[in-house]
Amino acid sequence: MTTGFDLFTDRAVVAMRVDGELQDLARELTETQTVESGAVEPVTIDSPDGLDILRHSAAHVLAQAVQRVNPEAKLGIGPPIQDGFYYDFDVAEAFSSDELKALEKEMQRIVKAGQRFVRRVVTDDEARAELADEPYKLELIGLKGGAAAAAEGASVEVGAGELTIYDNVDPKTGEVQWKDLCRGPHLPSTRLIQNGFALTRVAGAYWRGKTDQPQLQRIYGTAWPTKDELRAYQQRLEEAAKRDHRKLGRELDLFSFPDEIGSGLSVWHPRGGIVRGEMEQHARRRHIEQGYSYVYTPHITKRDLFETSNHLVTYADGIWPPIHMDEERDDEGNVTKQGVDYYLKPMNCPMHILIYKERSRSYRDLPLRLAENGTVYRNELSGALHGLTRVRGFTQDDAHLFVTPEQLEEETTNVLEFVLSLLSDFGLTDFRLELSMRDDEKSKWIGDEAIWETATDALRRVAKASGLEVTEEPGEAAFYGPKIDLKVTDAIGRSWQLSTVQLDFNLPERFDLEYTAPDGSKQRPIMIHRALFGSIERFFAILLEHYAGAFPVWLAPVQVVGVPVAEDFADYLDEIAAQLRARGVRVEVDRSDERMQKKIRSHTLAKVPFQLIAGATDREAGSVSFRFRDGTQDNGVPVDEAIARIVEAIETKAHV
Repeated sequence: MTTGFDLFTDRAVVAMRVDGELQDLARELTETQTVESGAVEPVTIDSPDGLDILRHSAAHVLAQAVQRVNPEAKLGIGPPIQDGFYYDFDVAEAFSSDELKALEKEMQRIVKAGQRFVRRVVTDDEARAELADEPYKLELIGLKGGAAAAAEGASVEVGAGELTIYDNVDPKTGEVQWKDLCRGPHLPSTRLIQNGFALTRVAGAYWRGKTDQPQLQRIYGTAWPTKDELRAYQQRLEEAAKRDHRKLGRELDLFSFPDEIGSGLSVWHPRGGIVRGEMEQHARRRHIEQGYSYVYTPHITKRDLFETSNHLVTYADGIWPPIHMDEERDDEGNVTKQGVDYYLKPMNCPMHILIYKERSRSYRDLPLRLAENGTVYRNELSGALHGLTRVRGFTQDDAHLFVTPEQLEEETTNVLEFVLSLLSDFGLTDFRLELSMRDDEKSKWIGDEAIWETATDALRRVAKASGLEVTEEPGEAAFYGPKIDLKVTDAIGRSWQLSTVQLDFNLPERFDLEYTAPDGSKQRPIMIHRALFGSIERFFAILLEHYAGAFPVWLAPVQVVGVPVAEDFADYLDEIAAQLRARGVRVEVDRSDERMQKKIRSHTLAKVPFQLIAGATDREAGSVSFRFRDGTQDNGVPVDEAIARIVEAIETKAHV
């Protein structure tokens, strides 16, 4: 029989896609499965699929190394993730940084040995017998088809269909050196991992992500096709560490997370509040120009609302525990009036639906565009929290649009164009789109297939008309409708998901939404969920890291600082500052006792866009000296010209 090895001799090819399914090169092919027929495609190590396979194979090598060093370690799950991989272990003592170095050396020995990854199909009973000493693997075997939903990363181990074990085989002796429950595929040989891998850190992780389960030790790593690519990635990490929004937030006095308030709950300091306020006010102006109406809804609601929306079922783990209210008791403690459970809202959409339902709607009222900067609360696990990008309380720049089927394509086009235009205002320009489509399995989505197809085709046309790169993702849509996700690449090459345009056929049905059509009949509107920033907190963090704290002038907390050469010239700068304030500029004059050079350095570190320096010559000439963030200086600029330049930089949203 022909295998992938016969078809592809290029060492860069590490797997193949056969009839759409990723497979090892060692898998046998039928006579009709050929490259010419289009049934078989090569997967190179530098492709997205190839990188996942490389990283998954590296995770296996890590697990083998751990059990060589510590035979008592029990295996959890080890999937590839963005830019790397991890593997969970149940060990008596936490791994230290010194142990990571030792594990890297052991991994290198396994890599150099050139062990082959060999796939083997087993029955459930055979798998249980072979992995009898691995309790977590036994649990996954029991979950099998439901494992992907039951545990993050479990889909790499088991899924619907046959069970497989991968053996790591010594190429010289043919002896099995190690094995793991796994769906694959894998690299042909550990030698292809080369020296482009590194272990990065250790963290705690609950088994299957549940706090009532054992806490395991998770080792993270990264793997790349070459050492040079690994070094480039490590350099990006170093740059990212310098730009970490948590670090910059402290240094620039923007926000904090007081222990007294609780994990994942932020407070915004005056300077951070200025930036956030500018973001919100600009977005609000643009929304109103686009025909959106702003609404306000409470932070808490009775359980009935989330029962109707079904969020208490579909989103149960993400909702905070209920607050029981309004119960009444007599003097003997007997309940005379039943109480009601209230919940902090995890999303705004059900309340916007109630605004729609408040009165009868005609086709003339549509599209109806409701917007809100609505604060929501999510019951995130403490281990998942990360600065402003993953919090328990955050504000969504949320919008819900109610449209007729005939309006869907035009309205979605308008939404996408608006999203791109507004994000460009913030200096973001490198975008791409992902179109999430329904699964082939009918049980995974609701509604009429024809409506799904029509809506998906409309989104596809909208996405392609944008001129951006579009990736289609079959099976990735929510059960209630297709969506477009917009992703942006930041200044150091990282990809972030921002805006989502999500169609919803489900909630209009659950809430029995209607509008009167031109013929007098009652029809069901289509609902569009749209968060442009995603959340204001997360978008702020992305911008902060994108600009490394040096915001464009219009967003900078302090736009201008006056630095007098000596105290005698402070009054002169105060007069200029008054003129700038009259033009809406955020300006301060530094009257501290520090030496001038120290003042300049302090304000440079604070990322202030413009420093205006003035001494005797400037006062006599009615001028100032500009000093910019990069240390360059422009001397003897007339005051009127200086003010005009500053105002222009703000109005044009320049980055200086």
